[in-house]
Amino acid sequence: MLSRWALVEADLHDVYGVDVEDRALLRTRSWRWLDVRISGLLAADTRLHRAFAPVPETPGQ
Repeated sequence: MLSRWALVEADLHDVYGVDVEDRALLRTRSWRWLDVRISGLLAADTRLHRAFAPVPETPGQ
């Protein structure tokens, strides 16, 4: 996932309004807080989800 950090950053901003460059905000939040949000990105229709989602099989392949 770290190799796709740009997707994480973009989705955190789009979905939650979180700017990961806001050091003051991130210092006041726990790792659990960030983990929950990143997990949420993987469960929603986001760039990050699409990057890690398996390609659906089509009939006949």
